Amino acid sequence: MKNSNIVYSTDTGRIKNNTEESVAPPKGDGIVRIKRITKGKKGKGVSSIEGLELASDELKKLCSELKKVCGCGGSVKEFNIEIQGDVRDKLKGLLESKGYKVKLAGG
Repeated sequence: MKNSNIVYSTDTGRIKNNTEESVAPPKGDGIVRIKRITKGKKGKGVSSIEGLELASDELKKLCSELKKVCGCGGSVKEFNIEIQGDVRDKLKGLLESKGYKVKLAGG
């Protein structure tokens, strides 16, 4: 047999092994981009921060700090931070003070 480690179940399909590989953040060009996104948000806008090359726990800490400064909610999704509302100018100033090179992108 080619791969004898594969186990199938009739209820859930393929069963994964306990050894999960750590997911590394995608490599970017060193520029953090802040976009305003309304698509799929039922008309509500969010400010999306992309291009941060941080681990997931560091992203969560930064997201928490940004939410406190802006006074609004937000979350981390797929190595991007989404902050509720159009607060791109506040976010740009805060990230530049932390030493990031920031660009406003999109509409």
